[in-house]
Amino acid sequence: MTSTASARPAAIRRAALELFMRQGYPATTMSEIGALVGIRGPSLYKHVASKQELLAEIMDGIMDALQDAHRRAVAGTADPTERLRRAVEAHVRYHARHRAEAFVGNREIRSLTEPHRSAVLARRAEYEQQFRALIADGVAAGVFRVTSTRVASYAVLDLGMGVATWFRDDGEFSENEIVWQYADFALRLVGAV
Repeated sequence: MTSTASARPAAIRRAALELFMRQGYPATTMSEIGALVGIRGPSLYKHVASKQELLAEIMDGIMDALQDAHRRAVAGTADPTERLRRAVEAHVRYHARHRAEAFVGNREIRSLTEPHRSAVLARRAEYEQQFRALIADGVAAGVFRVTSTRVASYAVLDLGMGVATWFRDDGEFSENEIVWQYADFALRLVGAV
């Protein structure tokens, strides 16, 4: 396989992501995706099974990246406060750097069909559960105070996801400043002592 041929699926996913973000999944055609990468519509099917498969691959890629960043972030420390801080930093950093993915990942979940929809929703629930467990560990250690670990985990995750809607690389605050501030907000939210 040539390097051009092996790079083609990634280019097709990037084109699909751009179009799904700009005009939405339902309004995007395979011909438009193909045109963006210089492939005629019918030839596109040599590289991808369907538009639905493309969306599912994008969604899986988002969850793979979030899960990997989370695992790396919490490794190496047992301190509940530090683990939550690191997890939030990774979550916020992903959303600051991958705004298109975050936008499509949130808006187009409704466009996934089965079994893709259930699989992605299960992965999202697992990701949320990891944050809930971090918060529960902090509560058990007496360093966090929350009424509901579930509600707290939703609030922490929403903080990070919101960054994708307004953050800009050339904005008033750098990515690092936003990451640090949001981690601080999250620790306050869980009543860190």
